[in-house]
Amino acid sequence: MSQTNLMRAAPQRRLGGTEVLLLLISFFGVVAAVDAAMIYFAVSTFRGEEISRAYEKGLAYNLDIAGAHAQSARGWKVEATILRRGAWENLVSVTLRDDDGALTGLKLAAEIRAPVDGRKDVAVDLAEAAPGRYEAPIVIESGWRDLVLIATREGREMFRSKSRIRID
Repeated sequence: MSQTNLMRAAPQRRLGGTEVLLLLISFFGVVAAVDAAMIYFAVSTFRGEEISRAYEKGLAYNLDIAGAHAQSARGWKVEATILRRGAWENLVSVTLRDDDGALTGLKLAAEIRAPVDGRKDVAVDLAEAAPGRYEAPIVIESGWRDLVLIATREGREMFRSKSRIRID
């Protein structure tokens, strides 16, 4: 067999300019589509802020510190529990007392915030079930949450706390 027969058996295909252009456009098109999808999912799933109007709240920071000192001086003792009642239903129960006993006549609100996704936040007003014990049913899925308790009396905030909890 001669060398010329081998060359005819395996003809070489040359890559033309049109094919190179189509390959480049396809490659960068796939990269752009993946980037666009990643940007969409990043922006739509994480809003990037923990509280609204953060700038205004930052300006009032000294008032928050004074409120924390006043809250500490009251010496209130607060115990909060979240009891599972069913597959999705839970019961938020908060007991408030001071040195004199149970604290009554408060308006107590609980916010159960998802640390990353604000769309999963749940807010509920707790009703006084017994002297010093406030309760409310909630429907929330399991996971890590921030429990924010806010107690007010006559429109004035008397107590605020924030705790990281795990709902199973």
